[in-house]
Amino acid sequence: MSIQTTENDPSTLISSGAVLGEIKHIPGLGFYTLLKKEILRFLKVPLQTVFAPMMTTLLFLAVFTLAFGGTSRYVGDVAFSAFLAPGLIMMSVIQNAFANTSSSLVISKVQGNIVDVLMPPLSALELTLAFALSGLARGIVVAIAVATCMYFFIDIQIHSWAAVLFFLVGAGLMLALLGVIGGIISDKFDHIAAVTNFVVMPLSFLSGTFYSVERLTGIWYDISHVNPFFYMIDGFRYGFIGTADSSQITGAIVVASLNLVLFGVVWFLFSRGYKLKA
Repeated sequence: MSIQTTENDPSTLISSGAVLGEIKHIPGLGFYTLLKKEILRFLKVPLQTVFAPMMTTLLFLAVFTLAFGGTSRYVGDVAFSAFLAPGLIMMSVIQNAFANTSSSLVISKVQGNIVDVLMPPLSALELTLAFALSGLARGIVVAIAVATCMYFFIDIQIHSWAAVLFFLVGAGLMLALLGVIGGIISDKFDHIAAVTNFVVMPLSFLSGTFYSVERLTGIWYDISHVNPFFYMIDGFRYGFIGTADSSQITGAIVVASLNLVLFGVVWFLFSRGYKLKA
């Protein structure tokens, strides 16, 4: 007994490639899906990813403005609390943008599901953009949460929205890209913790977050101007209080240039599959 097949039989269509031929690549769909997945990853645990850093930042504000008499101190003509607030907001952006991308990659590598990101037909550019923008998104969400809470305790004024937005986005992208690099080169959580503790934290704390670098002298003043985090914080603070310790043009050039370099490095690592593909 023979089995007859017709032109419309599914098995015939599949074997001939007709059905597969209908499957079309939708440009940008993979990028959008990965970006959505990375954003939802931190939004699903807001107590850990948003409210915890917000509380930590508010504790810093309380210690410096209450325990150290910050309400009666001034930096130039600016109240110390108003001077401190932008630095603390930027510090939260720096730490959380870095943590978002680095933790995502390290967890995927340790758990072995990094293949779920590498197998789909995503280009190196799409991978770079998706991870960078997801880290930026977390940084912005935390910044908004911190600034909203600070608004009830400090008279926060905006001097230049352009400076605030430029350095906020620039800092978030820079640390997100650094987080991707850290996540790629790290094989376990200890490695990324070392990068956080010995690179990100010292650079953020020694960048003028809690003080004006104009008070530094000698070699410490020169070292502070080599620290790229200083330009991010100084430019961001200028957007609030209207004064800065360095040229805003210089800061913008430093931030933009480093972002371009880091973007190129991340793209190269993804294109080569460095420490990601067997």
